[in-house]
Amino acid sequence: MKSKKRVLLGMSGGTDSSVAAMLLQEAGYEVAGVTFRFYDSEGFEESLDDARNLASRLNIPHIIYDARELFRERIIRYFIDEYLSARTPVPCTLCNNELKWPLLAKIADEMGIYWISTGHYVRKVFQDNHYFIAPAADRDKDQTFFLWGLKQDILERMILPMGDWTKDEVRTYAAGRGFERAATKKDSLGVCFCPMDYRSFLQREVPQELLPGKGRFLDESGTFLGWHEGYPFYTIGQRRGLGIYMNRAVFVKEIRKASNEVILAPLASLYKKEMLLKDWNIVDTSRLLNSPNVIVKIRYRKQANYCTVGITAENLLHVQLHELLESIASGQAAAFYDEDGLLLGGGIII
Repeated sequence: MKSKKRVLLGMSGGTDSSVAAMLLQEAGYEVAGVTFRFYDSEGFEESLDDARNLASRLNIPHIIYDARELFRERIIRYFIDEYLSARTPVPCTLCNNELKWPLLAKIADEMGIYWISTGHYVRKVFQDNHYFIAPAADRDKDQTFFLWGLKQDILERMILPMGDWTKDEVRTYAAGRGFERAATKKDSLGVCFCPMDYRSFLQREVPQELLPGKGRFLDESGTFLGWHEGYPFYTIGQRRGLGIYMNRAVFVKEIRKASNEVILAPLASLYKKEMLLKDWNIVDTSRLLNSPNVIVKIRYRKQANYCTVGITAENLLHVQLHELLESIASGQAAAFYDEDGLLLGGGIII
C-alpha cells in the first residue's frame, strides 16, 4: 500500500540529506533513515556520527547498512576493470542506478515502507503515463545526469524534497532550524573512494604484475613521441599530466590496450559525429527514438548537443550528433534530455 506517512531516507550525514530529513518531517512524513557503509573513506566515521546525531535530534529511527562487500564487488571492481580495459568508467552513475536506489527500495520493502528518498537535487514529474526525472531549481547542483538508468518501479516510489531548493537556500534553512553543522558542511567532491587522483588508487589496488608498465606515445602516423607510464593511467581527451613536452597542444586520441600504446593528436582529431551505446535505458521510446529535438550530454556539466537516436539490429543505440563532439570515450555515460530538461534515458558508450 502506498502509505503517505512513511518514507525511508538515505542519509549520508551531509547537508543535503540532513535538510531532506527536516523537509520530509515538515511535510508530514514519518521518516526512517539509513546510512550506507559503502567504503571506509577518510571522514566516513565523522559523517556517520553526523547522520546519527541528526536522526536523534529529529527523533527518527536510523540504521547503518554495511554494503562494503557489495560495493567492492560491483563498483570498485568495475572501476578497476574499466581502466584496465582501456575504457573510462562512470562509477557514480553505476552506483546510483544499480546499487544505491535499488538498495533503498530493498530495505524499504523489508521495513514495510513504500516511499524512498535522498538528498539528490532533482525533481520528478508524471507525464503520459511515465515518471521522469526533471532538473532541479539549482541548475548548478542538478544531478539528473547520474540517474538515467532508473526504471519506473523505482521512479514511482521516489520522493525528492531538494528539487525545488537552491544550495544557498538549503544552508540558510538548516541554520534557521538550529542545525549549524549541517548548514556549514562542505560538499563532497569526486568519486567517494578516490576523490583525488585515480592513478594512485589503481597503483595501490592493482597488483604490480597486472599493470602493463611503460609504453609508447605515438602520433597519428605512428611516429614515436616518448614514453608513458602505462595505458590505464590515461583517458580520452586528456591533455594535462601526460609527462611529455611538445611545442604544440596534444590530447589523448586513442588507447591501445594490446600494444600498450597511447595515441596523441591535436584537438581537431578528437571530434566525432556519432556513437553507439550499450546497457541503455529509455523512459518513453516515443519521445526519444528518431526525434529531432533530443539533447545528449556525455559529461555532467557541459557539452549539451542535439542528436537523433535510433536502435541498431544488434540492439545498440545509435546516436547521430547534429554537430561534431570531442573526446567521446568508450565506457562513458551518455544521458538524453528533451528541450524542457526531462531526462529521457541514457546508456554506456562503446
